[in-house]
Order: sequence, then structure tokens, then C-alpha cells
Amino acid sequence: MTHDHGHGGCGDHANEHDLPGNVLGYQDNLYNQIDRPHVVALNAVGQGQTVIKSWSERNDEALYLESDADDQLILRVPFTGSVKLRALLLKAGPSDKTPAKVSLFANENNINFDDIVDKTPTQEFDVPQGREVGEYQVRAAKFTNISSITVFFPASQGAEETRIYYLGFLGQWSERKADPIITVYEAQANPADHEKIQGMIGGAQLPQQ
Repeated sequence: MTHDHGHGGCGDHANEHDLPGNVLGYQDNLYNQIDRPHVVALNAVGQGQTVIKSWSERNDEALYLESDADDQLILRVPFTGSVKLRALLLKAGPSDKTPAKVSLFANENNINFDDIVDKTPTQEFDVPQGREVGEYQVRAAKFTNISSITVFFPASQGAEETRIYYLGFLGQWSERKADPIITVYEAQANPADHEKIQGMIGGAQLPQQ
């Protein structure tokens, strides 16, 4: 599994992309394409959209999301269109509150703790401890035409809670097309299916005498 974190990931891109006034950072940051009011967090203290921040706010640790009853956490993230995902961006911690893994499920809108253990993630990554934003490259072929993504943190690295500061996505967005209206046309008329009109031969009108 390929993933970059810290010095090998977003850290190398910070000077290049994090320009003054550049809210997105990466040109393909999907922050504006996330349906933020409808982000759902399960077993969490706070609202899911708390960690859906702009690129310029990614290192802000004043706002975060933390698991509640135990160290498991689910975030359902809907998009406003169709997405081809390139990478996940994640800042978590500190130390043993960092999730051990992150599991991604494409287009699983209603997944919960009861059924998630029986489902195979579309892709899964180990999460290292660190203060930087990690960039996790996904297998793009498995994340095309995505309308939503469910992010599952199955356990912390020792603490009773899992804490997330920032969650972001990189990729391509396109407007979701409505279902097409299908009209069936008769490709070619079959003369045997049609009653001949008086005065017509093979569809051609007879000349007047």
C-alpha cells in the first residue's frame, strides 16, 4: 500500500502549494465539492463537518473530532457530484489517540458499526503517529464515479479515544448527471407490419392517370 506522510508526503508540497490566500492548497482539493452539512459522524463527540476544513486550516488543532464510547469512529462523507478520488488527507493524534488504521468504503451510504466488520474495505492504510497531514494515495480504479465515501477508524494506537483534526480529499469532480430519459424508436419500418394504403405500391404513390 502506498502512502506518504509527513516529510515524504504533504510536507514536500507545502511550500509549493500553500501560498497566501490559497485556500485549497492542491488544485484538485475537493473541499468545495464536499456536502459538508450532510457529513455524518458515528460514535463521535461533535459534528462530522468539524474536521472537514479548508487547506489553510488543516493544522488548526483547536477544532477536532473524538470518538465517544470507545476508540472506533465512522465518518460518512457525501460529495455534491461524481468524484474520481486520488488521495485521502488525514491529520490525527496526538500520539496514542492516533488511529491504527483507516479503512475507506466507496459508495457505502448507510454502513454502520453492526455491519462494517463483515464488509471488505475498498482500500485500507496503516496510520503513523505524527503531527503532519498525511497523504494516502488510493487505487484510482477502485474510486471512480464516487458519490460518497465512508471512512472507518477501527481502533486507536492505545488510547480509549481516537482523535481526528483534519480530513480532506484530492481528486477530480464532475457534475452528477441525471438519469437519461430512454425513448425507443423504430429503427426501420417493416412493410409487412403496416397495412398498404390504397393507391400505394411499396410505399410509393402511383402517378395520376
